[in-house]
Amino acid sequence: MVRIIRKALPEDIAGITEIYNEAILNTDATFDTQPKTLSEQRKWYKAHGPRNPIMVAEENGVILGWGSLSEWSTRCAYAETAEISLYIRREYRRQGLGKKLMQALINEGKRAGLHTILSRITGGNEVSVKLHRQYGFEHIGTMREVGNKRDKLLDVEMMQLMLGKD
Repeated sequence: MVRIIRKALPEDIAGITEIYNEAILNTDATFDTQPKTLSEQRKWYKAHGPRNPIMVAEENGVILGWGSLSEWSTRCAYAETAEISLYIRREYRRQGLGKKLMQALINEGKRAGLHTILSRITGGNEVSVKLHRQYGFEHIGTMREVGNKRDKLLDVEMMQLMLGKD
């Protein structure tokens, strides 16, 4: 059983969507509230490119997790800023896949010439905060009660990694 981290391919969209929809329905990790269709996820996939990659953790053709660097804003001044997202299939959480995907995404961000990576983490998600801190992300603020999911107002912790220029 060899687990590999690689750039996502169009044929990975179904696995990515399955993992994301589980998070939508069962966690507060995303503020999406309705499951995504394959059509929606194909559009999302096409909106990513070399500067904003999607990476997957795969084992024997099964997508175990995924992460992405997404455009922070369409405004030109934000061109060197991306937002990171990570999602792991429920039964593979806490096995180090998040760490491997995080490192791969940071490396890709540096290669793409990004200056900074931002992360929005639901308040109380200490596992995610700890993971981000391990890679040098710093807490830059809290947005209070900005999301409402399952009739619960949720905070968002903002974290930032300055990539600099190596």
